[in-house]
Amino acid sequence: MRELTVVGLDVDGKRIICETTDSGEKFVLKVDDRLRAAARGDIAGSNQTQIEVEVPKMTMRPKEIQARIRAGASVDQVAAMSGMDRERVERFASPVLLERARAAELAGAAHPVLSDGPSVLTLLETVSAALIKRGLNPDDTTWDAWRNEDGRWTVQLSWKAGRSDNVAHFRFTPGAHGGTVTAFDEAASELIDPNFARPLRPVPTVAQLDFEEAAPQPQQAAPAQPEPAPQPQPRAEEPAPKPRRRGKPHPTVPAWEDVLLGVRSGGQR
Repeated sequence: MRELTVVGLDVDGKRIICETTDSGEKFVLKVDDRLRAAARGDIAGSNQTQIEVEVPKMTMRPKEIQARIRAGASVDQVAAMSGMDRERVERFASPVLLERARAAELAGAAHPVLSDGPSVLTLLETVSAALIKRGLNPDDTTWDAWRNEDGRWTVQLSWKAGRSDNVAHFRFTPGAHGGTVTAFDEAASELIDPNFARPLRPVPTVAQLDFEEAAPQPQQAAPAQPEPAPQPQPRAEEPAPKPRRRGKPHPTVPAWEDVLLGVRSGGQR
């Protein structure tokens, strides 16, 4: 490959005149977008034809990169969607990442808004006390912030409890005395709850058994009393038979023999 040296511009100013170092042979380069990209060090722009054939990707302007980073995107996400090198994206994203970190720090010094007004404690103090009460280390947390489309800041707190990853979101409003923060989801509401001593997921308590207490002695059964013999029930008295009513005495009729023999009744003849 022969090396060329730039001599200067052509008369029309649209071409660059170059010459070889050994023979002095001159060449002319047309000034186009690919040449400008190569002069800036933009590899993607200088190899545009090759990139379009292999993997067609678009590039972003620095302002667009910073806008996406400020809205919460990461450097890797912007690099993947733009097709740009991570180092190049990070160069434009670094100032915005510092801005986000500063917003999260300011939000920690703001005062949570409760039902009766702003709290005296700051958000960082309130969250730290709540995590300690739940047996967690407040130093094992991660803070982040990004700006929404309405210009307000969303602050995210991340922590790990056991094997679960937890996040809580707050809305940060800068202002006097550090500004204020309001809970944006249920996890954030529980963290700034004044009654933060209760666990995030309440578990019913189990009654403790006192194993040292003497076992109750079984009661001795009283001897069975013999059942009284059933007494005979008095039978109902049968009604006395009614006396028969005697009719009028009938005269004695003598037998036929007595008539023949002439015997009278009563034994007289």
